[in-house]
Amino acid sequence: MVGADRNSRRGRARPAKAPRAPEQPPAPFVLRELAISPQAFHSRFGHTPILARKNGGMTLLGLDADQLLSTTRAVRKRLDLERPVPDELIRECVAMALQAPSGSNVVTMRFVVVRDEAKRQAVGQVYREVYAGYKASPYYPGRSTGDADRDRVQGRVASSADFLGDHMGDAPVLVLGCTAGPDRASAEAGLGNILPGMWSFMLAARARGLGTAWTSMHRARERDVAEILGIPYETVAQAVLTPLAYTKGTTFHPAERPDPNSVIHWDSW
Repeated sequence: MVGADRNSRRGRARPAKAPRAPEQPPAPFVLRELAISPQAFHSRFGHTPILARKNGGMTLLGLDADQLLSTTRAVRKRLDLERPVPDELIRECVAMALQAPSGSNVVTMRFVVVRDEAKRQAVGQVYREVYAGYKASPYYPGRSTGDADRDRVQGRVASSADFLGDHMGDAPVLVLGCTAGPDRASAEAGLGNILPGMWSFMLAARARGLGTAWTSMHRARERDVAEILGIPYETVAQAVLTPLAYTKGTTFHPAERPDPNSVIHWDSW
């Protein structure tokens, strides 16, 4: 009977399967993919990069290496102070920063990411007060030099810097680049580790449509900032403070700089 039942089942017509929906081709990336696959990025860093997601998110700007290096400007007035910056995008920038050189291959760089509004405003107030002293100093770029063309350029720089002096704490995110050590002297000696890391962070931010501005004058009140953010002053040295925000527009241009021949010394000074 068992064999008869099996044979009878073999003779039955199987119900027709519903036709499979045709597979949709993967959504193309609008500009440029990451240098590694989304799967490899997820395996290495623990999350899928926003820029490689097919449903929503943004893509890397279509900049080659020279364009990225020459158009990553200090952004102040063109920071979008209202638009939030996703945490995962910040992690991607830090991931790229961690690829920067570190002395003896020992990573001492640390990144304090400030999103809390009260803390941002408190740090911003410290920066505002330090900036007021800078504005009264002979180094302020808005002071007349007697060179009309130079003064015109420096006047724009001063106006932009004034804006950040008043609005540092209004950025949706502040990032402090720091270096850690077993004691204060070791932490300060390791500042050379965080500096290339912070520049890489800023390049990564630019590639993602974010703006930054390299500042360090807050270090005149470093202890105050450390107290606001709970940074252990005796073992962690602060180096760079930058706002982080989306930019209003993504087109930036190279700055006017000296001819390379005026600063190169071949073989000896």
